[in-house]
Amino acid sequence: MEKVIEVHTEEFGSQPEIVVTAPSKFDIIGEHSSFFDDKTLSMAIDLPVYVALSKRTDNLLRFFYYQQKERKKIPLSITKHRKEDKLANIVKAVIAGYAIEGYSFSGFDVTFFSEISPSVEFGITSALKSATAFAIKKLFKIRGNDSFLLRVIENGDKQLFNSEFYSSDINTSLFAKKNSCIVTDSSDNSYQIVPFKFEGMSIILTDTKVPRATMWSETSLYSEENKELMLSLKRKRNSQTIYEDSISEINDVLCNLSEEVRRRLICIMKENQNLIDAVDALKNSNLHNFAKIVNKSHELMRDLFMISCPEIDWLVKRVQEFDQNSLPALFSCSRITGRGFARCTYSIIKDEYVDSYMQKLQDFERIFGFHPTTYIVRPSAGASIIKELDK
Repeated sequence: MEKVIEVHTEEFGSQPEIVVTAPSKFDIIGEHSSFFDDKTLSMAIDLPVYVALSKRTDNLLRFFYYQQKERKKIPLSITKHRKEDKLANIVKAVIAGYAIEGYSFSGFDVTFFSEISPSVEFGITSALKSATAFAIKKLFKIRGNDSFLLRVIENGDKQLFNSEFYSSDINTSLFAKKNSCIVTDSSDNSYQIVPFKFEGMSIILTDTKVPRATMWSETSLYSEENKELMLSLKRKRNSQTIYEDSISEINDVLCNLSEEVRRRLICIMKENQNLIDAVDALKNSNLHNFAKIVNKSHELMRDLFMISCPEIDWLVKRVQEFDQNSLPALFSCSRITGRGFARCTYSIIKDEYVDSYMQKLQDFERIFGFHPTTYIVRPSAGASIIKELDK
């Protein structure tokens, strides 16, 4: 915290009036399902971002991203996305979201501080967005509940970026609780907190640095026609939304689709059940079942969604081998994580296996030639104020 205050003060000549932190995150299961109004199970983690703000007396937004030495000076009247504004577009999107709600501001100075690059698939951009919206709300004393803040960010995203809004990202960075996971229902943007009570376990995120080759167009999957087909296969059972499990009926509904699209939609359906089962395992502190579900989910990503690769599969398999001498007991699990064509994995292993995992990474480098980065993380709480000047 002290560093971001120092950076902001040196850059703008005065201390920030408010500093907000928000966690990064990774998705455990369901990150490819939000378009179909399904659920996503995520974890906020203690790789924080910081956003510092101080008011100005003019109508300028002055922006500084410390790690990339990115500086911008933008009139608040410029509300369109500009490629050259880079991460300052995040601030403009939040301002646009507030404007849609009827709020306007004087100028302000803002500093972004994040030791993890936004290019890594751990929700850094969403965390910066959430922290900015939260900081502006507090700095300008704007009233509004959780749904208000979510709406501000969603509307700003649509206006400035014209991109799909992932409520699971924002819910995780804003509302997560310590030592917990969070389930977001994309059908209504609601969320549920689920405890993560597995003692003696380490959570390791790995950016494998494996370059991703685009092999298919996501637009072939995320179409309104496919959304309607998936909706026709949804059922209600014990207050849960599930998918039809009759193979013949599924085949009848999806019969006119290409084989690749059909397999990916079936994967989405299976992931929905995996998520339900994983949440149940978390609620019952059943690590054995949870690990089995995570490993099964990676197999779906590999075989049906087809976004994994031999390098990532090799690393996941090494994690699963940690328990091979204690079967049927199973506690180690690993899975590819991230939307699109991801290159990162998460692994949940016993503390005693951490050194062995790091050795496997050395083997990974020697065999494949890539130099991964690892982060040992813990479940973290959502956005919070860590400094606020009295006025």
